[in-house]
Amino acid sequence: MAEQDPRALDALEATILARQSSPDEKSYTAKLLAGGVEKIGGKILEEAAELVEAAGELEEVGRQHTIYEAGDLLYHMLVLLAARGVRLSEVEAELARRFGVSGLEEKASREGK
Repeated sequence: MAEQDPRALDALEATILARQSSPDEKSYTAKLLAGGVEKIGGKILEEAAELVEAAGELEEVGRQHTIYEAGDLLYHMLVLLAARGVRLSEVEAELARRFGVSGLEEKASREGK
């Protein structure tokens, strides 16, 4: 398996932010951003369903399809974050904050918010 660049998500985020600041009519990303949270959210729901479906497929074909659909979902999630002015580093900081906290405890701390 080929070595992957660990900064691929950072590079993708930078590309999305560039499309946001300099929209190009030929850019799918720019079109998504112009559609706002409603359009991007619809794509996220679609891609999440496709990811779950792919994960249920058998053998290596299902595994490869799962990887492909996970990439689509991550891309659309990054577009949504950009639309809301949220950086990937902020999400990473939130995840880091949760280390050492039980998932059940963390969920309970959010109930009622």
